[in-house]
Amino acid sequence: MKTALTIAGSDCSGGAGIQADLKTMTMNGVYGMSAVTALTAQNTTGVAGILEVPPHFLRQQLDMIFSDIRPDAVKIGMVSSGALIEVIAKALTDWKAERVVVDPVMVATSGSALMETEAVSVLKAMLLPMAALVTPNIPEAEVLSGRSIHDRGDMEQAAAAIARAHGCAVLVKGGHSVSDADDLLYAGGQARWFPGKRVQNSNTHGTGCTLSSAIAANLAKGFSLEASIERAKAYISGALGAMLDLGKGSGPMAHNFALNGYFAEENRSV
Repeated sequence: MKTALTIAGSDCSGGAGIQADLKTMTMNGVYGMSAVTALTAQNTTGVAGILEVPPHFLRQQLDMIFSDIRPDAVKIGMVSSGALIEVIAKALTDWKAERVVVDPVMVATSGSALMETEAVSVLKAMLLPMAALVTPNIPEAEVLSGRSIHDRGDMEQAAAAIARAHGCAVLVKGGHSVSDADDLLYAGGQARWFPGKRVQNSNTHGTGCTLSSAIAANLAKGFSLEASIERAKAYISGALGAMLDLGKGSGPMAHNFALNGYFAEENRSV
């Protein structure tokens, strides 16, 4: 069985963070593992508190994972400080990690800040150059590229700027109204649009975590980058289409739709 590692924060409400990542990896047919960067007290409506893991303990987690069950792919999500980013970059370099997907989580869906401002420069300098793919949403792409994004042309220019600066493929997610649910991949000097249908569902907590984890899971199984993105978008569209509503707020991502059979037959055959 192929393996995937998520390096991210914990979401006690279960809709985002490592909880969402592990659910997604499982339902996409790989063995999921996690290295926790922070504990968060949050739900679908906001983040009440963040408790960072000490850098040396994060390194211990990573060393224990790689020395025993080597990941076939790595997804990096919420990392709130520069010190933790440095530890991750050093560990992944030492262990020669492959198929690294970076989801540059800066702000939660609820609007709460999840990354220190000074950590962004460390992210750009140390993690993006080792990534096979970076998956910013539009506000994050604006920060990483230093450009404003108002339309599809702006998305293409921002993605190209990030790719040129850091030598990585870039998937700019179009869910912030600029291009409906169409995502833009810029890789190898070429741009490709992945069309998507916007689902009228308020249960969007954790969608970014889910997409990047699904991509990493499919990369771990040996699919190409473009095929992995296509499969991940199909997975997340199915999750949103399930319309699961568990809480009083915006509701968590509907990962449980998969437990009712979606993708189950395909995963058994992979």
